[in-house]
Amino acid sequence: MSKTWIVTFETYLRQIKSWSFLFMVLGPFLMIALTIGISYISANSSSSSHQVAVISDSAVLRKSYLQQHPSGINTKITTTTKAKKAVKANHLAGYLTLDASGTQLRGDYHGSTAMDSGLKAKVQNFLMQYQQLKNYQTAKLTPKQQQALAQTPVLKQHIAAKTGTSNLVKTLSFWVLITMIYIILITYSTIAAQEIASDKGTKIMEIIFSSTTATSYFIGKITGILLVIVTQIVIYICGGWLGYTIAMQNSGIKKLVLANQTLVKGIFHNLFNLNLLYVLLGVIIYTILAAYSGALVAKAEDASKAAQPVIMLSMAGFFIALPFQNNLDAVLVKILSYVPFFSSYFMPMRIINGTAGLGEQISSLVILLVAIGLFALYIGRQYQRLMLQTDSENIWQHLIHSRRRS
Repeated sequence: MSKTWIVTFETYLRQIKSWSFLFMVLGPFLMIALTIGISYISANSSSSSHQVAVISDSAVLRKSYLQQHPSGINTKITTTTKAKKAVKANHLAGYLTLDASGTQLRGDYHGSTAMDSGLKAKVQNFLMQYQQLKNYQTAKLTPKQQQALAQTPVLKQHIAAKTGTSNLVKTLSFWVLITMIYIILITYSTIAAQEIASDKGTKIMEIIFSSTTATSYFIGKITGILLVIVTQIVIYICGGWLGYTIAMQNSGIKKLVLANQTLVKGIFHNLFNLNLLYVLLGVIIYTILAAYSGALVAKAEDASKAAQPVIMLSMAGFFIALPFQNNLDAVLVKILSYVPFFSSYFMPMRIINGTAGLGEQISSLVILLVAIGLFALYIGRQYQRLMLQTDSENIWQHLIHSRRRS
C-alpha cells in the first residue's frame, strides 16, 4: 500500500509542478480579471459622455432634482454655455434646463440624441411632482386638502408559489453541473492518457513491476490524477469565494445578490449534495477509461489520439442530455440514468428536478460504483502486459484479442 501512495504522490507532484497545470489553473482567473479590467476602463472612459447636466436659474429646483436623481449627472457644469461646449466635445450626452419662473414648470432637454426611456421617466415624474406642489401653493389649499388630492390607487400582486424562481434554479443548476462535468472530462482525458502512455515500453517499467503489482501501480497513477483534479477544483472554489467576498464590498453587487438570495441558495443546494458524488464518480470512470486508452498505444505521441474516443463519449453524454432538460419523463432519460458513463449526466438532472426517488438514486449509484470497481480490476490485471507491449491496438482490437486469449 505504501508503494501505491509513493506512485500517487509522484504522479501528483509531477502534474502540479508542470507549466500546463499552472496555466490551466490561472487561465480562468486571468480571463475574468482581464474582462473586468477592460470593462472598468471602458466604463470610465465613456461615463462622462453618457452623463447629463442639469441647469436652472432656481437653485432650489436644481438641488431638489439632484437629491432625487443623483446618478448619471455631471454636477460640475452649471451654465448653458459650458453645457453646449461639453456636448459639442462629446463629453456630455446632453443637458436639461428647468424653468419655474411662471405658473407652469418647464423642462427642456438638449442633446445629440434623444433621451433614453429611463431618464425621460425620471424627468417627467419630477416635473409632475413639482408642478403638483406648485399648483397646491397657487390654489392655497390646506394641508388636509393637499393630502386628500395626493391619494393614489394601490395595486398588489399575490403570488401563490415561487414557480418562476424554482424553474430558474433548476435550469441554472443543470447547466452549471453538466458544464462542469464536461469541462473536467475534456481537459483531463488527454492528461490521463498522456500520463500512462509516457511510461509505455520503457525499461523502468520492468523494474517497477518486479517490486510492486501492476494493479497497485495503476491505482496509484489514477489516484494521483484524481488528486490533481480535486486540487484544481479546490483552487477554483477558494478563488470563487475570495472573488465573491471582494465583490460583496460593492454596494451594487451586494444589493443584487441579496435580491436574488433564494436563487443563489437553490443553486448551491443542487450542487453540493448527491450530485457532487455523481460528478466525482463520473470523473473517476472516465479517467480510468482515458488511462486505459493511453496504455493501448505503442508511442507516447499517440496518447492524444487514443483519448479521442473518451472525449467523444463524454461529448455524446453532454449533447444527448441537452434536449431532455425539459422532458425528464422520457424513457431514454430513465434508462441512461442507470448506464455508467451516462448516469453522471442524467441522474443529477433528474435529482435537480425531483423526478428520481431515493431508491432510484441509490440503485444508479451502486451500479456506477460496481462498474468502476470491475473496470479498474479488469484494467489492473491487463496493465502489466499492456505497458510492456510494443504494438499499438485500439480498444476494440484489444477486447477481441483478450477474449481469444481467454
